Amino acid sequence: MLQIRNLHASVGGKEILKGIDLTVKPGEIHALMGLNGAGKSTLSYVMAGHPAYTVTEGSVTYRGKDLLTMSPDERAHEGIFLSFQQPVEIPGVMMFNFMRAAINAKRKASGQEPIGASEFRTLMQEKRKLVGLDSRLANRGVNEGFSGGERKRNEIFQMAMLEPSLAILDETDSGLDVDALRIVGEGFNRLRKEDTSAIVITHYQRLLDYIRPDIVHVLIDGRIVKTGGPELATEIEQRGFDWIKETL
Repeated sequence: MLQIRNLHASVGGKEILKGIDLTVKPGEIHALMGLNGAGKSTLSYVMAGHPAYTVTEGSVTYRGKDLLTMSPDERAHEGIFLSFQQPVEIPGVMMFNFMRAAINAKRKASGQEPIGASEFRTLMQEKRKLVGLDSRLANRGVNEGFSGGERKRNEIFQMAMLEPSLAILDETDSGLDVDALRIVGEGFNRLRKEDTSAIVITHYQRLLDYIRPDIVHVLIDGRIVKTGGPELATEIEQRGFDWIKETL
């Protein structure tokens, strides 16, 4: 599904990614762990097509297509979803209208007819229950007045609506209490399909107790320096990252 080869990227003239190699197969969940500044979020922004980040070397192939030549909206239409570390507030843009516009843009790109208001409302009610999102939030501006936990649940709700083939969760666990973390993790698991893949970016083991990864990678100074199974995340929880740095 996804092949990243020797990816180098910079922001503001500073190189952050220094040769990333990563392959994600359909249905696989990969966890990406590392300290602040290691390049985890940079990788997610490059994948989503953030204009502030410049790819200086390497390639990214997604479902047989050159991802780096696509605009951000084309990447979304191809099935890539990014859950932001700090979801932004969009006052005055109602959740209902925002999500319906997003769904219809995706449908238009695939040659489908727009979804009607009644059908969309039914779909919205069904999906919001997966992540425990209060129905009243659908009548407010996007993330307007939402708590940190509500914003993160809203991100997973958007993922449920858009049904991406590759979800990139950038520190979705940041700022969540135990109950919100469980709801978000279980909601993600319910909406997964057999061929849904994910890259879960996190500092900690706790999210991975709910979203069980197939493969865990450690990113240090812009490179993946260690890869293992779920047990690697448990070891990092117990020992931190210093022991890995000492082996380099």
